[in-house]
Amino acid sequence: MSQSVSAPVTSLYIHVPFCAQKCEYCAFFSEASSGELINRYVAALIRELELVASDLRPETIFFGGGTPSILNLRQWEDILRAMERLNLLGATEFTIESNPATVSLDKSKLLRDFGVNRISMGVQSLDEKLLDRLGRVHSREMVFKSFNILRQAGFDNVNVDLMFAIPGQTMDIWRATLDEAMAFGSEHLSSYEVIYEEDTPLFHQLQAGEFDVNEDLACAMFDELVDRSAAAGLQQYEIANFARHQRVGAVVPLAETSSLIPGLACKHNVNYWRGGSFYGLGPSATGYVRGVRTKNWANTQLYCEQLEQGKRAIESREELSPIRRAGEIAAFGLRMNAGWPFADFLRVTGFDLREHWRTEIQQVEQRGWGRAEADRFQLTRPGLRFADSVAELFLR
Repeated sequence: MSQSVSAPVTSLYIHVPFCAQKCEYCAFFSEASSGELINRYVAALIRELELVASDLRPETIFFGGGTPSILNLRQWEDILRAMERLNLLGATEFTIESNPATVSLDKSKLLRDFGVNRISMGVQSLDEKLLDRLGRVHSREMVFKSFNILRQAGFDNVNVDLMFAIPGQTMDIWRATLDEAMAFGSEHLSSYEVIYEEDTPLFHQLQAGEFDVNEDLACAMFDELVDRSAAAGLQQYEIANFARHQRVGAVVPLAETSSLIPGLACKHNVNYWRGGSFYGLGPSATGYVRGVRTKNWANTQLYCEQLEQGKRAIESREELSPIRRAGEIAAFGLRMNAGWPFADFLRVTGFDLREHWRTEIQQVEQRGWGRAEADRFQLTRPGLRFADSVAELFLR
């Protein structure tokens, strides 16, 4: 994952900030869509791509949001043709996040034609009442229909995204959702516990005492998720992420299926967790290139204005000290089941995890949250559940 000074960056994230409506739990930068602003954003994004294209040779591309699939056919065509002109297509893994309410066969086929080969579908729940509780615009029926459309369009790498510990979600509802989600036979599953971010409607409802958080139930749901995923052939490789070793029906040598990182793991996200460089484009996007972290303005209007003047829409730049960056890389990498192989950590950061974080490793082991092997340090199953607390120890 280490990057020489002159080598082009191989990972690209693009933020699409538009949604049909804001979900109750969402703290990401997003806004309700308007046709005119989206057109302006598309033009500005193409300008931003032009400014960085010479330093990019994407092996992974990820369009996140917001709801990238809300863009219409013409807008997608404009972006993809610009990427083609700038020699930015052909990534090994090209992911687009989608909402089941905005998937169509025409759009899906267009994306496939331009090399998009992975879709991450924001399902969240298959219970109508909980979808309504979360403020989602799709129905459970749309999920099944959209999944079939993606298969019809030729997508053989689809992620299904679920949430658990939703207010009002019982263990029976969660089990039913997992049963139905596993029946899709998707190549990847992501599942996150609801987080109560300040300035979201869900946070204010919690503060007002409209519901309580049941930590024991959340822990039990997480255990159910891990066990059910394993039984369905989806291997956990990061706290919230599970993938198959190969597409159903493919034949892969046994030696390759024993890896701690399954073959259909999201390569783009693994690059984040392993401390790799990446460009982040679009409003509010962060990037990390050659030791410098950048953050774009979290304001679509301002983002467009800056790029219309021919300059990057960067709000802040920060150069991290090597030890501080290494601490971040340690914290992120420990989210993965494989933990940090000591040799890899030394190669990526220049620091020895055993030496500079000896005390922290001992603390985590004493709590039963981690274990040091001969070649690596990794979290235990209870440790993965509390990875955020572990991360705080490793940050410098």
